[in-house]
Amino acid sequence: MEENLSALIDEAVDFVRKRVETRPEIGIVLGTGLGEGALTSELKARARIPYEEIPHFPCSTVESHAGNLILGELRGREVVVMSGRVHYYEGYTMREVTFPIRTLRGLGATTLIISSAVGGMNPMMRRGEIVCVVDHINLMGDNPLIGKNDDALGPRFPDMSEPYSRELIESAERNALRLGLPLNKGVLVGVAGPNLETRAEYRFLRGLGADIVGMSMVPENIAAVHAGMRVLGLSVITDECFPDALKPVDIAEILRTAAEAEPKLARLVCEIVKEA
Repeated sequence: MEENLSALIDEAVDFVRKRVETRPEIGIVLGTGLGEGALTSELKARARIPYEEIPHFPCSTVESHAGNLILGELRGREVVVMSGRVHYYEGYTMREVTFPIRTLRGLGATTLIISSAVGGMNPMMRRGEIVCVVDHINLMGDNPLIGKNDDALGPRFPDMSEPYSRELIESAERNALRLGLPLNKGVLVGVAGPNLETRAEYRFLRGLGADIVGMSMVPENIAAVHAGMRVLGLSVITDECFPDALKPVDIAEILRTAAEAEPKLARLVCEIVKEA
């Protein structure tokens, strides 16, 4: 996928447009445990396309990621929803990880709402709570923009002074308050995974100024900003990563926590979409 990226994106976009006549304004990425449930039940779907049918689209190997591209209407806005994503730790290159984001932009989306499950390192933020990401630290050891730049996709050196849209963050805060939903604001640190962090690593990451840690969102954000999209990041804390009280991770419990938070996150996203 290193060569002629624009042509590969065009092939994917053309395939989707032949399946459904719509030009989405907003792209939504549903992460771990935040799949086809509360949010997609609100969506007037016009097409649901499995990733494996879309040319050059990477397919998730993680069980909790459905792997469907859903296009339709949500709260009066045309949207395209990624139900599931791929991760760097699955063995994909960064360009492959972010290819779906490029495709959403090619379809017409200029706003991107990314959700994810994360570990919480700030003791003021607890399991099950939603965090609005205001900034990030990339410690994944790679970057989707490395290599020859295609000026048609974005600039060689994209500015990252506002990686997450202040306007969308304000919308999230305003709507969360109106809905009576607690909403934290925090800094995300992105790591490669797939192993969870050690006690020493959590202390290190917290010392860098991060509130939450995750294995996604960061490369998707970089590609989206490169493409000129406004981005909002919303993460659900699915496990508490406090070094002095660290417990072994239970993946089933992580998925259960994400599922319990899903209706709240869906309500918030629906309201944000309405005014985005």
